[in-house]
Amino acid sequence: MSNRPNSALERVLPEKRLFLKTEKSTRVIHLRPSAQLALLGGSALLVGWAIISGALLAYDRIGGGSDSQAAGAQSAYETRLAALAEERDARAAEARDAQLRFAVALDQVQKYQSELLSSQQQKRELEAGLDAVQQKLGTAMASMPALDGPDGEELDLALNALNDKLRSTAEARDEAAEAARLAKAEAAAAKAEQEQLVARNNEIFDQIEDAVSASVVPFQEMFANIGLDTEKLLADIDQGYSGQGGPLTQATVSTSGNAAISETEARAGEIIVSLDQVNRYRIASAKLPLDMPVKSAFRFTSGFGARWGRAHKGIDLAGPPGTPVLAPGDGVVTFAGRAGGYGNLIKIEHALGTETRYAHLSKIRVKVGQKVSRGAQIGDMGNTGRSTGPHLHYEVRVNGSAVDPMSFIKAAQNVF
Repeated sequence: MSNRPNSALERVLPEKRLFLKTEKSTRVIHLRPSAQLALLGGSALLVGWAIISGALLAYDRIGGGSDSQAAGAQSAYETRLAALAEERDARAAEARDAQLRFAVALDQVQKYQSELLSSQQQKRELEAGLDAVQQKLGTAMASMPALDGPDGEELDLALNALNDKLRSTAEARDEAAEAARLAKAEAAAAKAEQEQLVARNNEIFDQIEDAVSASVVPFQEMFANIGLDTEKLLADIDQGYSGQGGPLTQATVSTSGNAAISETEARAGEIIVSLDQVNRYRIASAKLPLDMPVKSAFRFTSGFGARWGRAHKGIDLAGPPGTPVLAPGDGVVTFAGRAGGYGNLIKIEHALGTETRYAHLSKIRVKVGQKVSRGAQIGDMGNTGRSTGPHLHYEVRVNGSAVDPMSFIKAAQNVF
């Protein structure tokens, strides 16, 4: 019976002989087809084991480094947001001061223009009056006969008084012209300062707009990679964060009588809208399980998908017992207790029908109905239920169906 397999294999693996010679004797080793097949199978298993071990080691190193990279990215993003907020407040204050100075300068220009118009009108009236007086005086002098004695002296006095009056009127005219010239110069200086302020404000607004646009892009890419209906999520956020109030104040009115809405205010309003969009994305990201559930040192021991001929509906993160397990997003605890092979299990419901599960815990730190925030500790890593060692079995489900948790985590790696 044992020769039948050898006979069948002999066509592919014919019998081989190894001759081992020494000084005194020669030994022959017969390698039958079944022995050759066993050697080839053992070699294949050894090579396969080496390949799988190397892949697991490389994957472990990649998974272990994601924690520090995520923490660094989150810190850099929060620092940039804080710097943008400070820059925005400073530029808004500068814009308000510039607008106030421009309003004061505009009032001065209008005042100088009014004085200039009045001076010009007065000058024209004085010139017309002087011309008329000079004509009448010339006519009177031509028609008057020469006078001597007391009458002649009275006429000289009257003429001298008239000349003094004319001289003072001419001096007043010259002063009004000088005041008008100074008003024009001050108005031109105020206009030049206002143009410089507008140019500086435009430069500042360009920088802020570029920074805000750059801040929106990572959120848009993250939500596009997740594949969820983010418009519905943003609509829910708008509905839940829509409170308004406060006393009504009188609207600002310009000198022309219309509501003062400058180009600077319009651009500032657009920036506020863009910042509000960033804030909406930030709130939305907090309501989805996008963060890592373990921030301490861990090993990535099993991925999502088929494992040992059965479906593995989550990922396994191994670490020391008691390692903190954190909520990856805001949500409400729907289950906290013992659940068969899961051991100690926690379920958290998030936005858009997403749910996360945390199994094999050594300790549960939340209760059913409790609201949790992203980053809050909900339990400790353990070895309860069907488990070969202390680790966290982490699942993400969308509308009841299990999905790869790494798709959420990788989508957010440029944001958190």
